[in-house]
Amino acid sequence: MTLDLFEEYYKSFSNWGRWGHDDQRGTLNFITEEKVVEAAGLVRQGKAISLQLPLDGNGPQTGAFGRVNPVHQMVATGTDHLAGKQVYSNDPLGWGFADDSLFLFLQGGTQWDALAHIFREGKMYNGFSAAEVTSHGAKVGGVENMPTVVSRGVLLDMPRYLGVDYLEPGYAITPEDLDGACAHQGVSVGRGDVVLIRTGDMQARRTEPGWAGYSAGDAPGLSLRTAPWFYERDVAALATDTWGAEVRPNEIDGTFQPLHLVLIVSMGMLVGEIWQLDDLAEDCAKDGRYEFLFVGPPLVIPGAVGSPLNPQAIK
Repeated sequence: MTLDLFEEYYKSFSNWGRWGHDDQRGTLNFITEEKVVEAAGLVRQGKAISLQLPLDGNGPQTGAFGRVNPVHQMVATGTDHLAGKQVYSNDPLGWGFADDSLFLFLQGGTQWDALAHIFREGKMYNGFSAAEVTSHGAKVGGVENMPTVVSRGVLLDMPRYLGVDYLEPGYAITPEDLDGACAHQGVSVGRGDVVLIRTGDMQARRTEPGWAGYSAGDAPGLSLRTAPWFYERDVAALATDTWGAEVRPNEIDGTFQPLHLVLIVSMGMLVGEIWQLDDLAEDCAKDGRYEFLFVGPPLVIPGAVGSPLNPQAIK
């Protein structure tokens, strides 16, 4: 891995201007109405599998990058009701209620990165200035520009393909690995697909103290060399069960997350991280079907540069 290779990828795989100079959807433009109809045809059993890690205090965040796990607070409770201390406690119908709130980092759990999440040299996807993202949020490139994400989903279960329980930290998934997993599972990846890549990293560390360095630490993940694989197939989005999608330590010494720059800034691809893919992997292994209807829109939060979601694989 060299800086020259990175620069070649960054320039060659750029989608800036491909869908117009005002475009803020990037590779989601590959998902057409016809693609959604095709994906809907994959539903045969009526089975829906959630891919979300629970939003609670048991998540992987440690404070790295300022991120902490969600804080759930009760504002009104059943015990308040029983104590007769609620605003409607004197209602003749015996009315009571519960209410709650949630404080969370939008990218602290199962999440999408918006196109305004990553910059290079003062620019985000499609040449928009980083100055468009202020303390008030993102004027362009925010998650509100992708309110519907429905397409054909494909799971690539790398540990099962490679015959291991999980990939070791530092393992770089190559294009050859992705091709091998597709052949092993009997699936292909094409235009408009959402590709979910399981490394087993979440399953391996989730029950360990502090998640054993899962957040911001060394991890298996995608090699920079996979950039042309996704570009050539016109993939709409990808997501993994790791903290940062790409392999860590990063492959180019002295750099941070180079694949993010190619995928998000240059290509305009939707990238997801911290997805719980283990239940889906078990189901796919049982029925031998690694393709499904995928439904995973972000929350509509104007100006947000990332969003939590509860993505669904529907078979």
